[in-house]
Amino acid sequence: MRTETGPILLPRDAGATLLPLARAAIGRELGWLHSAAADAGWLRELGACFITLTHNAKLRGCIGTLRAHRALGEDVKANAVAAAFRDPRFKPLTLDEFHAVEVEVSVLSALAPITFTDEQDALRQLRTGIDGVIFQYGHHSGTFLPQVWESFDQPAEFMGQLKYKAGLPPDFWNAEVKLSRYTVIKWREGQ
Repeated sequence: MRTETGPILLPRDAGATLLPLARAAIGRELGWLHSAAADAGWLRELGACFITLTHNAKLRGCIGTLRAHRALGEDVKANAVAAAFRDPRFKPLTLDEFHAVEVEVSVLSALAPITFTDEQDALRQLRTGIDGVIFQYGHHSGTFLPQVWESFDQPAEFMGQLKYKAGLPPDFWNAEVKLSRYTVIKWREGQ
């Protein structure tokens, strides 16, 4: 069975290809050579993904692409390397940590703008646990993957932290705010 993520139809077992591909890309940077199958045709289709690394259930790196602009296989490899070595919130991953981190691959759907009249209207439209959200205001922007909902009880708290991530106060609002949503299909090592 294949699963739709916008323009890409993924096989149900896509994680069995994507997770080793991400881990091998990180490993290569550390001198740990491990091959991963990268010949599936769907890996050559345009796709966008986020790679999340965790260690002891704590975030260790997360980098991704919001809009598909290269082959999904290339996006996975590039974002895996970026999450491990270029996330500005963390020091570059070491070889010792490499074997202890868990890799998660989230393949994004196409973005959909949210039309709303005010912040309360926008909050009512958010689907808790389903929607990834992009917040934009001027040069301020930020996104939370749908998985981030696990850390928040209320949409207002989710939105406040997203605004904070974008460099704005949690209570900020302006009529020029733009919001978009997306969904993900995700796979995590060990699950």
